[in-house]
Amino acid sequence: MTANSGFPPLSNLSERPDNGRRPPGVVIGLSKFASWDRFGLVLASIWRMSAERSKDNNDENRTLGVSLRQKMKVGAYVLRQRLAGRKRYPLVLMLEPLFRCNLSCSGCGKIDYPDAILNKRLSVAECLDAVDECGAPMVAIPGGEPLIHKEIGEIVKGIVARKKFVSLCTNALLLEKKLHLFEPSPYLFFSVHLDGIKEHHDKSVCMEGGFEKAVAAIKAARAKGFTVNVNCTIFDGHPAEAIAKFLDLTTKLGVGVSISPGYAYERAPDQEHFLNRRKTKELFRQVFALGKGKNWNLTHSGMFLDFLAGNQEFHCTPWGMPTRNVFGWQKPCYLLGEGYARTFTELMETTDWDAYGTGRYEKCANCMAHCGYEATAAEAMMQHPLEAFGIALRGVRTEGPMAPEIDLSKQRPAQYVFDSQVQLRLSEIRANEAREKAAKDAAKDAAQTSASAA
Repeated sequence: MTANSGFPPLSNLSERPDNGRRPPGVVIGLSKFASWDRFGLVLASIWRMSAERSKDNNDENRTLGVSLRQKMKVGAYVLRQRLAGRKRYPLVLMLEPLFRCNLSCSGCGKIDYPDAILNKRLSVAECLDAVDECGAPMVAIPGGEPLIHKEIGEIVKGIVARKKFVSLCTNALLLEKKLHLFEPSPYLFFSVHLDGIKEHHDKSVCMEGGFEKAVAAIKAARAKGFTVNVNCTIFDGHPAEAIAKFLDLTTKLGVGVSISPGYAYERAPDQEHFLNRRKTKELFRQVFALGKGKNWNLTHSGMFLDFLAGNQEFHCTPWGMPTRNVFGWQKPCYLLGEGYARTFTELMETTDWDAYGTGRYEKCANCMAHCGYEATAAEAMMQHPLEAFGIALRGVRTEGPMAPEIDLSKQRPAQYVFDSQVQLRLSEIRANEAREKAAKDAAKDAAQTSASAA
């Protein structure tokens, strides 16, 4: 499953918070805000003005944001963290209730486990405890394939009841069959894995006909009132023209798009088609140039797209999208599993965050994935609101010099710990199974003794 969290595109905003009286470009000091809600409303006003300006100016490809409700809540949450002086805080919880999948994608490194691990599931209680423990305003549910989980309906219902925004990531093979488990909600959206037009998607998921099944499921979900977007992972050899054609298709389908370069999983079957950083930047510049005037519904912040195009020098924010899976809280991020913590607090306090990231660790050298850098982009937007506003108005720059590359000369070499981690988890699983069996046997013996005594 892709690393994209997959939150949906900006819906048409029915109200403009300033009632149209404030001219575009006016910046209000934070001291003016009497409440978090007012801050969210002003943020929404800026995004609305950006959207309005983009309708009148088709010189550049535009980035539309997320729903007004989500913009307000997430903006208020981020500001609270900043004013509280918190250096590290989560934006999106990556909740993996299982690793089992019904596809074997060539670029996936998430499902290469023994059956004893693939058969493990997080319970409803474990999932909801993770949501409460983490406290992030958004929850992405990747996998594996979440719709395989027999209690996925209850998991989603519990998260929505907490008024968290839920992005349920799926390859859509089971989506039409499982739609009855869910109810349309402004807090729920399906993020369908679609890696381009038919030729590229079917090759990526190693399944002929996968594209048609995904598109049919998208249409079925939208027909029942659900919000749907697609998440797309880009690999080397994917021409810019084909990506642009795919984005045109998503516009016709009426869905937003989360798009990100693939991460080079060490256990992925296909190791030849992962993009390096330079190729990523050049490819996205070509794509965005082809999108001039088309108003694709890209669900990322303008800052993140500007980063993909090589105009920003960002370091990743691995704690921005912490991962909870069947092993525990994964260190250090969604893409790298080099250790696990028992609690979210332990994850945040014991992970050596400075040991990871581009320029620090070999495995991170070429990563430009959404799950590592969208949180960085959000922080950059807060620190440089005028620059972010300019990107929203003018679009992503696709020509001229790129930002300097991060120096890789001092990065530490990769540590390959997958096998040892798997063996450790298998040992824990077997030990737990032995304890559970012993407890059941003891209870059975006690029951039999009690019956005999009676």
